[in-house]
Amino acid sequence: MTETSSHPYDALTPDTILDALEDTGFVVSGRLFALNSYENRVYQIGIEDQPPVIAKFYRPGRWSEAQIREEHQFTVQLLNADIPVVAPMAMPSGDTLGRCGDFLFAVFQQRGGQAPDTSVTDTLYRLGQWLGQLHNIGDTEPFNHRPVMSILSGIEDNNRFLTENRWIPDDLRPAWDSLIPDLVDHCARRIDDAGELHSLRIHGDCHAGNILCREEQMLFVDLDDCRTGPAIQDLWLLLNGDDVERGQQFGELLEGYEMFRDFNRRERHLIEPLRCFRQISHCTWLAKRWDDPAFPRFFPWFAQPRFWSDQILSFREQLAALQAPSIHVPGQY
Repeated sequence: MTETSSHPYDALTPDTILDALEDTGFVVSGRLFALNSYENRVYQIGIEDQPPVIAKFYRPGRWSEAQIREEHQFTVQLLNADIPVVAPMAMPSGDTLGRCGDFLFAVFQQRGGQAPDTSVTDTLYRLGQWLGQLHNIGDTEPFNHRPVMSILSGIEDNNRFLTENRWIPDDLRPAWDSLIPDLVDHCARRIDDAGELHSLRIHGDCHAGNILCREEQMLFVDLDDCRTGPAIQDLWLLLNGDDVERGQQFGELLEGYEMFRDFNRRERHLIEPLRCFRQISHCTWLAKRWDDPAFPRFFPWFAQPRFWSDQILSFREQLAALQAPSIHVPGQY
């Protein structure tokens, strides 16, 4: 767990970035501004006599070229169906994907806005409408290269990585090791409660931070985590508050959603297993990225024992939630 002094992103210098865009046919002005992004590297780049563009340089080794092209194809397909998404631009070279040494990159129009206020019922209703339409397109054909969401094996694989690489402090291992099997067992019961599931192409990381609102318009952004999975994955991250509040919010989402697409209400049983999967996946993501100097700098608390004791407390809360009744939604069965 020693911090290394170099990383592939060290080669991504300002000159390299500007040269990459010039090589695809853009006439850059030389203006470059780094934007907040941890997984990839994202820049606002000035273009002569035109608005600036946003360039995203994918983290080397995370996705294959075929997987990134499927992300682009899906996003463009959504855009062509009038779903409000920010899709990669066709560059002057004619492609949506560029290559610069070990880096693959895409370019997007600059779009502004703020996260939606999901406490407003009309906002949830409209989000539900768009998600219903997005899933209709997502269900027209399968992904061939993008990953399939698997909750139980995902929790187990993430746990194996964290324990084998000794991220959990030794004095906390007994508590951790006794808790994770219980979580997996109760997640499995909830997944059984959900019954037979239908999977489709989904956004994959549809939280409020990946939606922009401006002048009554909504835009879905960043399909970097798109994959095959259940529809509920694109809805539950928009819920917050206590059980009653989340149930009401879910009802508003579904009212809009079901104007365009039926929703299997038994998928509500997946919410807590998905929450467990997301929490341990986040821990593993940080651990796997620890050799990137940006991560120890921006997440210094991750390597501290207090972080792991907090995770254990949080997982105990998750275990209690898994043993409680599932969220109530209108027409549940």
